[in-house]
Amino acid sequence: MKLVEILNFDEKGLIPVIVQDFYNDEVLMLAYANKEAVENILKDESGWYFSRERKRLWKKGEESGHTQKVKEIYFDCDADALLIKVEQKGAACHTNHRSCFYRRYFRGKVIETEPPLPEEFEEILYKVGLDERKVIDEVYKIITERKETMPEDSYVASLFNEGLDRILKKISEEVAEVILAAKDEKKSHIIYEVTDLVFHLLVCLAYFDIPPSTIRDELKRRFKISGIFEKESR
Repeated sequence: MKLVEILNFDEKGLIPVIVQDFYNDEVLMLAYANKEAVENILKDESGWYFSRERKRLWKKGEESGHTQKVKEIYFDCDADALLIKVEQKGAACHTNHRSCFYRRYFRGKVIETEPPLPEEFEEILYKVGLDERKVIDEVYKIITERKETMPEDSYVASLFNEGLDRILKKISEEVAEVILAAKDEKKSHIIYEVTDLVFHLLVCLAYFDIPPSTIRDELKRRFKISGIFEKESR
């Protein structure tokens, strides 16, 4: 049976779609889909929706480049709502926030819980079409550029500005997150947290002007050498 035959669309032919981050379960956005949008999701595993304002189909990232790769699809007990888990490239919200739910109402006040994504994260972590074999080098290259130019709105520049202790603190925090993710034994969480750790390790390397190639060279040196022998020879 096809998914569109299972789902209960409303009188306008639409169904609400909750979009969640596949790696950390963060709720990213709420949209609507019609039958054609659902069929397109299944066809190319991308985020397809129906705009109630523009009265047409739209594909997430068709203009911004902030694409979604659909990983899992769920529907509720009444089959009148969808939940899709995606690999989000860049910002899910048109305001350039990672999630559309970046504001909290608390005791009569509206609190913005997170800032918009810095421009560098668009370049570094979510660059569309980047050669996977070169991604580490490209990330390191942009980190070193931030170190040299120190733009005011740069997260990386703020780490360098606060010094080595701040960078090392971030690494220790990310190590703890990796440990917690591993304890949960959920692979998607482990991937997400290890990626954060690797990013901050690259910042540490850039602080000391150590290129990633030196790490590759060291791994090559250790290749086919007994780990016990290598440790005893230090």
